[in-house]
Amino acid sequence: MNNKEHISKWKRIKEALLTNLLKSIPTRFLGGKLRNLFYGKIFYGMGKAVYIQDGVEIFNTSCIEVGNYVQILRGVNIDATGYQNNRIYLANKVTLSQGVDIRALNNTSIEIDEGTFVGPYVCIAGPGNIKIGKYCLIAAQSGIFANNHIYSDPTQIISSQGVTRKGIVIEDDCWIGSGVKVLDGITIGKGSVIGAGAVVTQNIPPFSVAVGVPARVIKKRDNTGSFLSNLNTVKH
Repeated sequence: MNNKEHISKWKRIKEALLTNLLKSIPTRFLGGKLRNLFYGKIFYGMGKAVYIQDGVEIFNTSCIEVGNYVQILRGVNIDATGYQNNRIYLANKVTLSQGVDIRALNNTSIEIDEGTFVGPYVCIAGPGNIKIGKYCLIAAQSGIFANNHIYSDPTQIISSQGVTRKGIVIEDDCWIGSGVKVLDGITIGKGSVIGAGAVVTQNIPPFSVAVGVPARVIKKRDNTGSFLSNLNTVKH
C-alpha cells in the first residue's frame, strides 16, 4: 500500500467513526452542535449555522460542500461515494426535508443553489450531473433521475448494457409539484411550474406551466409573475 492509499483509507475510517458516532446523538442533547464541530473537519467545506438533525446518513464527506444556514433534517441520505471527483454542493439556505435521498455516483456533480427547498422523500440521483437553481420548491416524493438504462440489445440483460448520463438542469424559481418525475437530459426553464404527478420527458420553456404524463405545457406565465389563467390543475 502506497502512502496515498494509506491516507485515503485512514480518511474513510475517520469519516465512518465520526458519522456513525455522531448521527445518533439527539439534536436536543447538543447533537447538532457536535455534528457541526466535527463534520466541519471532514467535509470539503461547511458554512456557519448549519443545522443537521440526528439520523442523517452521510458518505464520502470530503466530496460534500455545505453553505451557510443549510438545514438537513432527520432521515436524509447524502451519498457521494465512488470516484474522488464526485461533488455535492448545497448552497446557502438550502433545506433538505425528512427522508431526502441524494446520490452522486461515478464522476457526478449535484448542485442545489441558494434558498431552494427540497420536500420530504425526494430522490435526486446521478450519475449524470444535476444543477438545481435558486429559490426552487421541490415538493414531496418527487424524483430527479439523471441516468437512463440502455436496453437496445434484447440478448443481453439490461443491467449489463450500461446507462446514458446526459444530465438535468432545473433553472431558478421553479415549482416542482408533489410526485413529479424528471428524466435524464431535461432542462426546466426559469420560473416554470410542473403539476403534481407529471413525468417530464422533454424540455420545458421558461415561465411555463406543464402537467400530465408525459408533461405538456398548458399555459404560460406573464412577466409580472402572475398567472394568465386558472391553475387549479397544479398542486403542491
